[in-house]
Amino acid sequence: MAARDYGQYCGVTQALELVGERWALLIVRDLLVGPRRYGELAAGLPRIPSNILAARLKDLQAAGILRRVPRSRVIIYELTPYGRELEPVVLALGAWGFKAMGDPREGQVVTPDSMTMALRTAFRPEVAATLPATAYAARVGPAELLVRVDGTSLDVLRGDGPVDLAFAAGPDIRRVISGELAPDEAITTGVVEVLRGAPALLGRFASTFHLAA
Repeated sequence: MAARDYGQYCGVTQALELVGERWALLIVRDLLVGPRRYGELAAGLPRIPSNILAARLKDLQAAGILRRVPRSRVIIYELTPYGRELEPVVLALGAWGFKAMGDPREGQVVTPDSMTMALRTAFRPEVAATLPATAYAARVGPAELLVRVDGTSLDVLRGDGPVDLAFAAGPDIRRVISGELAPDEAITTGVVEVLRGAPALLGRFASTFHLAA
């Protein structure tokens, strides 16, 4: 993958030559959630030009980071074991970037895969282990997710299922996750709308998912 040549013999520069091109790490981010068809990747990255998506997929495949797999008469893209080693890197970048997030700019959206990775980043298994198993239906903008927490285990899925708390929120949910806004205040101010279940469970959600701003 000859994306860039920084002229330095260094692990950091080698990594940037592999995944430093624009969009490359976002493709990796979405594939960390699960295998995707080309159209699903394009839908999850609405501003990526089709020629750039095709080029990045080709480059990442050549680098051994992802592979094309035929499945049920379609081609899907999935990370290789080498590619999956990027997960802690992506989660760490998400936590680092969270500190600089302000209000969303015009046109910025939340996607199901980006929200899934945000929840993985914010998940505190050491706290969850002390709390009862809980299932949440979280609607953040257009992203609708089923979030199941059981001890140190976290599953974030698309779809429906029985939940203890269902809520809807906008991008300001980050203020709850950062601890800037208390859960009860988030409800009374309309930042979070409880759709069903006990409102007090939003406090459990905020304890389970937390990132310092």
